[in-house]
Amino acid sequence: MFEDFFEHRSFLINKYSNGNITKREFLKYNYDYFISVNARPFLKIDSYEKGLFNYQYYNGMAKYYKMLAKEVKNTKKHSRYYNYYLNLGNKYYDGKDESALAILKLQDFEDVQSYFIKCDSDYLKDSLYEIVLENKTEAIFHSKAEWLLKILKEKKVFDSDVKTSLIEEYINEKY
Repeated sequence: MFEDFFEHRSFLINKYSNGNITKREFLKYNYDYFISVNARPFLKIDSYEKGLFNYQYYNGMAKYYKMLAKEVKNTKKHSRYYNYYLNLGNKYYDGKDESALAILKLQDFEDVQSYFIKCDSDYLKDSLYEIVLENKTEAIFHSKAEWLLKILKEKKVFDSDVKTSLIEEYINEKY
């Protein structure tokens, strides 16, 4: 299962990086993948692979439901679905942040960089930070969670300088 997951993840990252798909398409394909394999997050994260799977699962679901919330925001369905999609997305974002922490704990916070990133969005400015695992391929995580930021600072792996994201184009592309 992990081989298929990592292969599919890298495939989508490459398609996006090469400009063959938009961020919106990337998110939709990611969501479709998890639905097609009837994915469920692992209850216990005891390996990097399980942690990354959970992170990607929760992140994909969160972004997908946030995208749906945006779609219905100014429609007749607004009152019925907007808050539902938004709350569901936020629930998945919480799972994503918990998964990132589990991965960091597995790494014993070694070979980790984290810092605030430059964002075009005023909403994300001064709140979105990047976490990079230097010893893993394509291991770049993002969060706005204050509680996780506090832990990163306590573990002395957070740099207070604002930097350009390693995946700046993806971060700043609207969907």
